[in-house]
Parts: sequence; C-alpha cells; structure tokens
Amino acid sequence: GLSVAVIEAQRVGFGASGRNGGQIGSGQRQEVDWLEAQLGRDAARRLWDLGEEAKALTRALAAEAGVSVRDGIAHACRSGAEVDHARHMAEHLARHYGYDKVQVLDRDGLAQALGSSAYAGGDLDRGAGHVQPLALTLGLARLAEAAGARIHEGSEVTGIDHAPHAGAPSTVRTAGGHVTADHVILACNGYLGTLDRDIAARVMPINNYIVATAPLGDAFPEILPERIAAADTKFVVNYWRLDHRRRLIFGGGETATYRFPRDIDGVVRPHLLSVYPQLAEIPLTHAWGGTLAITMNRMPCFARPAPNCLSASGYSGHGVAMATLAGRLMAEAVAGQAEGFDAMAAVPTRPFPGGAALRGPLLVAGMAWFGLRDRLGF
Repeated sequence: GLSVAVIEAQRVGFGASGRNGGQIGSGQRQEVDWLEAQLGRDAARRLWDLGEEAKALTRALAAEAGVSVRDGIAHACRSGAEVDHARHMAEHLARHYGYDKVQVLDRDGLAQALGSSAYAGGDLDRGAGHVQPLALTLGLARLAEAAGARIHEGSEVTGIDHAPHAGAPSTVRTAGGHVTADHVILACNGYLGTLDRDIAARVMPINNYIVATAPLGDAFPEILPERIAAADTKFVVNYWRLDHRRRLIFGGGETATYRFPRDIDGVVRPHLLSVYPQLAEIPLTHAWGGTLAITMNRMPCFARPAPNCLSASGYSGHGVAMATLAGRLMAEAVAGQAEGFDAMAAVPTRPFPGGAALRGPLLVAGMAWFGLRDRLGF
C-alpha cells in the first residue's frame, strides 16, 4: 500500500549484491558464543532467530522468483583448535538453540566433502545454502516491480535533504531530478560514499575478488560431490561453490579501495590452488570483483541517521540473507512495526579509528598483518 521508488546509481545487481559468493549462511556473521558474551543469552537468541528468519525469507523469495537454492555450506578449519570450537558450537546450537543441522567433520570427513586435504576438519551446515546471486537480485527486482515499486537505474543520488522533524518530507536529489518522500531508506552498503558521514565512519567499503574455472564436466569428481558450498576460517576468507555447469566459482583476496587490480586472476589463483592444487592446469575463464562493506565488530550497522530515515549496511560477508531481511525489517519499521529493526540496531557498531578519513589506511595495515598470520598458519 506504499508508493516506493528505488534510486539506483548503476544497474540492479551492479555491486556486491549481484557479484558475491551466493552463500546463505545461518545465524549472524558472529557466532552465538560471541553474541552471548557481548550481549547476553536472550539478545543472542533473538539475533539467532532473526538470522534464521533471514534464511527462510531468502529461500521463499528465491522460490517465488524461480531461482534455485542448493543446500549445505561446509566450514573448513585450519587447526585442531578450530575444529574443537566447531564441535563445541554444533553441540551448543543443538542444545540451546534447537538447531541440529550442523555435522562436525574430522580431517578425512571434510576432505571427502570438499575434495581437498588442505584443512584439519570442520563442519557441514545442512540448513545453510547457496544461490546464483545475480539471478536472485534480478528476481527480487522483478518481484518488486510486480508489486508496484518503481526502479530508476542510472540515477546516482547526489544529496539528501532530510526532514527537519518527524512528519516532514525529505528530498532525495539526483543530477536529473529529485524525489520527495515521507521515508528514506539508505541501502547503499559499500557504495554509501558521502551521503551520510556518521554511517560512513562505521561502515568500511572493501573489494573482494572471485574467479570461475572452465566447466569441469566429468573431471575432478572429488570436488564438492554433494554440490555444497564452502568457506574457510582465514581472516580474508576463501569461499567457493560449483555452478550448474560445474565451473568452480572461487573467491579470495581483498583490497581496501574502490580500484580493482589489473590482474584479478593473479590475486585469486594462489588461494584457489592452495585448496585445489589439482586444478593447476585448468584455465580461469572469468574474474571479477565487487565492493562490500564491513564494520569493526563484523555485525551489520542498523541505524536511524535522521528523522524518517533508516539505514542498514556493513553485512561483512554475510549479506545474501541478512541484507534481504534488512529490507523486510526496514519496511516493517516504516509501517510502524520496528521491533526487528530495533533488535538489530541495539547491537553497537563503533566508528573505525579516525572515522571515514583514516579507516582505509588503518584497515590496509590490519589486513597486511592478518594476511601474514594466515600465511604463517596462525
């Protein structure tokens, strides 16, 4: 019953929403033991339930849009201590959260699930899933337009004149015109730019990179035989899945800049071969990057930056489901039911040291340090 306009600088799916790894993870970006320690058991349970709602919503919208979702994400651990933690978390989720879909795997079990012996073990979450992300994003756009939303592509927002008080209209300006609205939703994630400096101080844009191999056909049947997706525990995470033609879609490597490297293949290939050395002679046919956004604590930043304005961003690699849910939570808040939005907004998201001006250089230094730790196996 609302009049909705989407103002899009590029094309639908241009950013990380269309170029990501497609993983629909369980819960929140941080595990429930972290949430319990920081926020208490009750808040952790509410946030876990919202994460499960995000998965269900994403699956339902994908089905409505005719986009298939495959089940299963393996989490690959690099050390015995990490495998022990995975076992503890699986038991904890089953006992205290009623979630019994995580199967702990030893070294041999994970190697069989992945087709790689690079890891010490891990777990397989059969309640999680993965999807072709651009197909999902375009499907959501079709559903939105069918429901009456108007999507204006190629219309970069140059500024927002926020309502001076609740009940007054806001104006969203572009080079070609403007929109007057009772409510404004900032859904820019890594592309927020200077539209809101307070949010920008808390949300850091970074680039992540993905390659696709040539179709593997019947070769290498050991690689992901159940067609699950996978991700590991490195600070800069490696993540991968097979597409419908058995191309390996593999992501790895990050930079804290909007610029992409000239040779994305060269950035990602070493990460791929560290997991699947048997693919050394297989050509990479596609390589791309996308700008996502992270926060200091890797939990999304939900905020009310101005009267009648809502913002959600900083999904930190957990956005396929959580960003989809954020849309529903913000729509409910606009309609006067803000319980879910407020539960997410209650998670504190501190500004990066130095705010928007210094967050980039400091992150580069931090990424270099953690990259060294990854290479040394810490």
